[in-house]
Amino acid sequence: MALTLYGGARSRASMPRWYMEEKGIPYTWVQLDMQAQEHRQEAFTAINPFGKVPALVDDGFRAPGGEPLQLFESGALLLHLAENHGQEFSSDPATAAAQRSLATQWVLFANATLAVALFVPSNREREFPRLMEVLDGLLDGGRSLLAGPWGDPGWSVADCAVNAYLAYLPIFFPQIDLSPYPNVQATIAATGARPAYQRAMGAG
Repeated sequence: MALTLYGGARSRASMPRWYMEEKGIPYTWVQLDMQAQEHRQEAFTAINPFGKVPALVDDGFRAPGGEPLQLFESGALLLHLAENHGQEFSSDPATAAAQRSLATQWVLFANATLAVALFVPSNREREFPRLMEVLDGLLDGGRSLLAGPWGDPGWSVADCAVNAYLAYLPIFFPQIDLSPYPNVQATIAATGARPAYQRAMGAG
């Protein structure tokens, strides 16, 4: 079984890459030269016809045509990795179903709500303070976003998706004052200090 992750420097590929580093999942990293438009070339559009990164090839699974499974969209990659490689979910079917649903909720929140609030200027002015206030309360004590009645699973795919975007704040928006959100600040600092995060971000 082999996993190959395709991405570019400072791209959303850092999220699935961080996840695999945290979980100790072996993979091959292929960094595309975005300036040279490698992501628009046929070799890559055969994997993602939209020519966007990240993309993942997992030869441990087969697509309907029999070829190795090829996935794009960072959220889809994260959920596939959590389900099939990260050993995150319980062996109890009912508990596992709840865990999967909550993981999906947080990954979709990160990519569809939090990302828009951060990177769309009009939404950032309107939505950002409200989202940060709520997240600051949820992150109190540094607990995992997937903590629940089955016990705290520790660092999870939900934490990867949400905290990756939070960690972008001082990188892309250093002018934003985060002092009203001390738990968000603490989460960003803790994320940046994680060795797996440093490995994932340091090489693109």
